[in-house]
Amino acid sequence: MFSKTRVTENRPQQTSSSSQASAAATDQGAAPAASSTQPERSEPAPSPAKRAVPSVLSSDLTVTGNIQTDGDIQIEGNVEGDIRAHQLVIGDSATIKGEIVGDEVVVHGRVIGRVRGLKVRLTATARVEGDIIHKTIAIESGAHFEGSVQRQEDPLAGGNTKKLAPPHAG
Repeated sequence: MFSKTRVTENRPQQTSSSSQASAAATDQGAAPAASSTQPERSEPAPSPAKRAVPSVLSSDLTVTGNIQTDGDIQIEGNVEGDIRAHQLVIGDSATIKGEIVGDEVVVHGRVIGRVRGLKVRLTATARVEGDIIHKTIAIESGAHFEGSVQRQEDPLAGGNTKKLAPPHAG
């Protein structure tokens, strides 16, 4: 980890002169050799920062209103409103009254409202009262589900449509 920091700090100095000349001039230890090979590997380093820790709404929290994020969210409390997230996990103690939309939706708790997601999973402790629009779905044994299920290639493109069935042509 310290060598990556050192590589980042020394990198602008190496760009002013030839990297081979600077490596030959400082060929006293292993650190210059490592720094000449490290810049190629240090570029993918921002990718772990891209996957941030999910936001968590604890079980003692009640939210009235809509929640929207491009990141991941885990809800353990109560929400009265719509939720939109990249990855959405509804915890065992959570109750959601509203529409939930996400690329990946995992329900452990209770949802009263529509669920839309590319990947929807209802675990054995899930209780869903509402329609599910999905691309792929998994319902574990023991899950309670009351509503209809519809498969769509892009369930997220549905927007705020209130009807489950597509309009009939002509």
